[in-house]
Amino acid sequence: MSRLEIRKDDLTGKKIADFLREHLEEMYEITPPESVHALDLEALRSPDITFWSAWEGSELLGCGALKELDSRSGEVKSMRTAKAHRRRGVASKILEHIITQAERRAYDCLNLETGALPEFAPARALYIRYGFEYRGPFAEYIDDPNSVFMMKKL
Repeated sequence: MSRLEIRKDDLTGKKIADFLREHLEEMYEITPPESVHALDLEALRSPDITFWSAWEGSELLGCGALKELDSRSGEVKSMRTAKAHRRRGVASKILEHIITQAERRAYDCLNLETGALPEFAPARALYIRYGFEYRGPFAEYIDDPNSVFMMKKL
């Protein structure tokens, strides 16, 4: 992955819209509907969310977002890597970018919710590698056997 470029995305392009639609469809295939916390395009356009996409030339490799929970904490949202580019370090680069942005905002911590099902094991392993630890529900989340909550102190 020589020329990975992570850029702020205004969520108006067809490629990112298709990519996020595929992401939501997959989440609903894997997870019971009441446990899906992935955001659609409109929700991601919220002013408290900054969204980035990762590109190699004109090819979309992945995405991730940072939601401000309050002035001292944020939440990692919408982490996804294109199937053809998994296991190439794309998610690591996006997560590093989000962590850096959270540090620049002087957040004390970063939170996230991900799935508890086996399909989410690679995501959980990634977050653990980056210093996230398990915690209980935060913000508007409630205890859910299909969800795992994590936090990283910054």
